[in-house]
Amino acid sequence: MGILDKMLGNAGEVAPEKLKEEYRHLLIDNESIDMGFVLFRDVFIFTSRRLILIDKQGLTGKKMEVKSMPYKSISRFSLETAGTFDRDAELKIWISSENLPSVSKKFSKAVDVYKVQRLLAAKTC
Repeated sequence: MGILDKMLGNAGEVAPEKLKEEYRHLLIDNESIDMGFVLFRDVFIFTSRRLILIDKQGLTGKKMEVKSMPYKSISRFSLETAGTFDRDAELKIWISSENLPSVSKKFSKAVDVYKVQRLLAAKTC
């Protein structure tokens, strides 16, 4: 992920092993990380059981808000791919019967958004 993508707030993929090193304390027994992304200091992790959203707060980033969303709670999702002149793709996720998306994240062009879509489709069907 380039500096421009970071400045624009676009998420870039991070290796599951690297995420596990830092966030193993959030995982439950027999849960593994399938895919993860970093957006500035915020992180979102797709595990074998749920979606974990980590919002780092404060100057040091030591304060965190962690949201856990079981895949069975996801009612629908949408993916808007990057075009010729767009620098990003956007993923939106709705939880239960909410009218507005609970999650809205932008990805840099370097991220295979179809891989994200396949993972979500497999986990929510």
